Amino acid sequence: MLVKKAIVAGHICIDITPIFPAVRHTDISSVLQPGKLINMDGVNIHTGGAVANTGLAMKKFGCDVQLLGKIGDDEFGGMVLSVLKDSGYDGGMITEKGGRTSYSVVLAVPGIDRIFLHDPGANDTFCAEDVKDEYLRDAALFHFGYPPLMKRMFENEGEETLALMKKVKAKGLATSLDMVAVDPNSEAGQQDWRKIIEKVIPYVDFFVPSVEELCFMIDRDRYESWTKRAAGGDITMVLDPEKDIKPLADDLIRMGAKVVLIKSGAPGMYYKTAGKEVLEKVGPRAGLCAEKWANLEGFERSYVPEKVLSGTGAGDTCIAAFLTSMLEGYEPHRCLQLASAAGTSCVESYDALEGLKSFEELAAKIDAGWEKQIF
Repeated sequence: MLVKKAIVAGHICIDITPIFPAVRHTDISSVLQPGKLINMDGVNIHTGGAVANTGLAMKKFGCDVQLLGKIGDDEFGGMVLSVLKDSGYDGGMITEKGGRTSYSVVLAVPGIDRIFLHDPGANDTFCAEDVKDEYLRDAALFHFGYPPLMKRMFENEGEETLALMKKVKAKGLATSLDMVAVDPNSEAGQQDWRKIIEKVIPYVDFFVPSVEELCFMIDRDRYESWTKRAAGGDITMVLDPEKDIKPLADDLIRMGAKVVLIKSGAPGMYYKTAGKEVLEKVGPRAGLCAEKWANLEGFERSYVPEKVLSGTGAGDTCIAAFLTSMLEGYEPHRCLQLASAAGTSCVESYDALEGLKSFEELAAKIDAGWEKQIF
């Protein structure tokens, strides 16, 4: 089988995950209190962001991947290069002289959704010119992740993201775009994200955001109602796929989306595709069969994990499995199954990649009757 090449570009950082004792909590205030000393069980340090999580996961699934991101010439930057070199990559990172490498401190308290302390660093200066034409010559897919954490990509109503996706699309590649949650009080949080998405989405073939960040961006009133309903808990646990998530997918299709996959936390993911005529506009290098993929819609429930250590990177690895299996020509439903299975495997370890299994292993477990989550 011919392995198609993919480019995974955008946000990259160092993730620092302190390991909390294995005691489940329901209220973060009972754990993090001023002046309180918390004994920890170690720390996990690894690369994070869409470039590392999605890109390295796609490589692990057998895809030929080119990584492209921006780092600083500091100690964290050296750590990023070391990790990538150990994974077989010597190029693709742009080092900004005097710049800071992005980092995240991930607070994964058992029983409570993750909290991120994030510095975007050199990601803020990434721009369309950083994606050179030579990278695009023999690639079938271009996946871009996390423009809300990259200042150049969201300022001026997303003109830089629009320019990038137009540039790639014109070369015949299929395009994929992932988003990320933003701090409402930050500069990114003050942007008109609905307007940005409306401008960019005609040039996106696979739009793969998470449900909370998507709703925050395109339907703020609906998002506020979800927040009230969750009452401080995990929003994804109070959503009804048909009543809550489907309207967002419908809205995206009206904007011109082709294939939409909305990651919806532990319950699973919602998917919706456009009609055959629209899907025929997907970048031809991907080899997508428009007839097979046309007019699909539903909710793919996640599988039951053996254990849950951290959700860090689960969405990214889910997307990695989806895009890789699509490029390899799997049937749509199998692509969704593998995506769900990959996300489930990811939460069984602290590192986004450590718990991943091959497609063959995942398929065997699925076909053997792997139990699905029921909430």
